[in-house]
Amino acid sequence: MNWQNTWPKVATIEILHARAAMLAKIRQFFAQAQVLEVETPHCSNAATTDPAIYSMQTSFWGPGYPDGLTLYLHTSPEFAMKRLLASGVESIYQICKVYRNCELGKLHNPEFSLLEWYRPHFSYQQLMVEVATLINYVTKRNLSTQYLSYSELFHNYLQLDPHFSSIEQLTSKAVSVGIAGAQSLELPTVDAWLDLLLTHHIEPSLPKDTLVFIYDYPASQASLAQIRPGSPPLAERFELYLDGMELANGFQELRDVTEQYRRFNNDIIMRKKYDLPVVPMDKHLLAALEAGLPPCAGVALGLDRLLMWLVGAPSIDQVLTFPLARA
Repeated sequence: MNWQNTWPKVATIEILHARAAMLAKIRQFFAQAQVLEVETPHCSNAATTDPAIYSMQTSFWGPGYPDGLTLYLHTSPEFAMKRLLASGVESIYQICKVYRNCELGKLHNPEFSLLEWYRPHFSYQQLMVEVATLINYVTKRNLSTQYLSYSELFHNYLQLDPHFSSIEQLTSKAVSVGIAGAQSLELPTVDAWLDLLLTHHIEPSLPKDTLVFIYDYPASQASLAQIRPGSPPLAERFELYLDGMELANGFQELRDVTEQYRRFNNDIIMRKKYDLPVVPMDKHLLAALEAGLPPCAGVALGLDRLLMWLVGAPSIDQVLTFPLARA
């Protein structure tokens, strides 16, 4: 029996070569920019507290831990990389596998490849420019670039002000633009409705072959970004879309330990409210912030999705050697 035919890999040999070339170009780019490649642990004593992200759990048994030690596979190398920045390391990047439970579909696999990098003394506007430069370098293209604030995005595509719209207004808009099932949906927050409109109406309408940067999100969607006071206050955060597919998520990084602790606690309260597992917050990150994180901007970019665009694959499974069903 020919094992190759009965249990084949999914990615073709051409795609394996395309992945290797993509990774080589990324490393060339950062070498030229004098950004240091680092590695941090995949297993941590802490997990992400974000109620929208589900960490995978494992355990260690060995010397010094007779009762075992619960560990969590990282959903991003962000916390550990910030600890390096706080210790005095300059610009850094990392290419690694990350792990997220409950994520599987055309654009999702529970184990996927991420490129994450941090630039001390960069603004998030400067980082957006560098992201575009990197992608054009890797793809050998000169893609058009568009920058839209979150407010401009919703005004342009839905004639809505996302910062002051009610659930009722957003529900009505979702129904009027023909989102299936919107009439009977009972989403609990404004942010949930905004996300529905973004993913089901705006994303498919974004221009092709264009790097579309969306920036200045509602403060309620800040995640780990700094919030700029004002009316309304805005999260200094950006996302990048290419052909309607989200590729990257970046922040002007939060440096205030008190605010970070408050957000972690609020996440835990939300987890309890929705009967989600309560996980330990990262106290090492809090200690690093207390010691002093330099002003910086950081971004995470999905490498499997970038490869999908490069080779024209409609599903993430087609660019993975062994996706979940064959792992």
